[in-house]
Amino acid sequence: MVSTLNLAQALIACASVTPADGGALTLIHSRLAPLGFAFERIHRGDTQNLWARRGKDSPLFCFAGHVDVVPPGPLNAWTSPPFTPSVRDGFLYGRGAADMKSSLAAMIVAVENFIARHPDFPGSIAFLLTSDEEGDALDGTTAVVETLQTRGETLDYCIVGEPTAVHRVGDTVKNGRRGSLSGKLTVKGVQCHIAYPEQGLNPIHQMAPVLAELAATRWDEGNEYFQPTTWQVSNIHAGTGANNVVPAHVELLFNFRFSSASTPEDLQQRFAALLDQHGLNYEIAWTLGARPFLTPDGELAAAVRRAIRDETGIETELSTTGGTSDGRFIAAICPQLLEVGPVNASSHKIDERVAVDALPQLTAIYRRILENVFHV
Repeated sequence: MVSTLNLAQALIACASVTPADGGALTLIHSRLAPLGFAFERIHRGDTQNLWARRGKDSPLFCFAGHVDVVPPGPLNAWTSPPFTPSVRDGFLYGRGAADMKSSLAAMIVAVENFIARHPDFPGSIAFLLTSDEEGDALDGTTAVVETLQTRGETLDYCIVGEPTAVHRVGDTVKNGRRGSLSGKLTVKGVQCHIAYPEQGLNPIHQMAPVLAELAATRWDEGNEYFQPTTWQVSNIHAGTGANNVVPAHVELLFNFRFSSASTPEDLQQRFAALLDQHGLNYEIAWTLGARPFLTPDGELAAAVRRAIRDETGIETELSTTGGTSDGRFIAAICPQLLEVGPVNASSHKIDERVAVDALPQLTAIYRRILENVFHV
């Protein structure tokens, strides 16, 4: 426990706001090097990436995650400085405590303990780490995955350390994520003096009934693993700032979080067809952030379930809710991928924290997963 707590504190002290790694990858390198790992620094742009592997045999088990964190926000709102780890009232406080430096510390200590117990285990262990998960995610995990793909390398199993628990460690793990499709809709009108609306065309009025219909649309019914697709508006902007001008256009930013029951192409077509039915003059710019990915119940899920049950007594729940993660990139080279981590409630918040007693539990769960996968 002390080892995991100490390492988590050291990682939190690395001020690694995206895309900086704040020295965290060097710290991790120093912990893994005595275990016989070989290292590659696969950097791209301002992003630091680390691929570390011990062994050449299959199966290949990978721990994946990110050392970068979101900005801390107003420093005076924190009870203690965000990059000065603080333990009080049974919690470890600091930016990244939950998302996801405690997971990284637990992974590393779990591997140290596993190798000490099973130095000749039949297979290989790897770490895939980036400093660009909380940002645009253009030069991080995707760069490492692309490098591995060019060499024809694949992973057999992967655990991503995202915070997945709801109430306590082990109660929930992620076995997939929904896709993310964003759009910028511009509806065009005709600007005029607001006292003479017959001389123009108000695009806000034109869009209002369409907006109501879009919000009420049932896009799909979901399936066994995914909840139904949702559509949400994130921003509406129109006007010159004056209260006596009908605007020339209105902009709408929106997002689909979609299940595997829908495709981005189908959603785009249905969205445009609805606009066409209302005779709008419009333009749309689409951005596909992620396609859904899924690991059904199987060997890795069974290994994780058993590890959590043996360590905590909890029957874990598989879930695909929440936002996107770097799992969407790794899934391209790994058929079995799950996300297992601490409680998510304080992620990205002021006074981010993780329960101190969760650290040895998470460490033991990761070690047991390795033992279950490698059958040792």
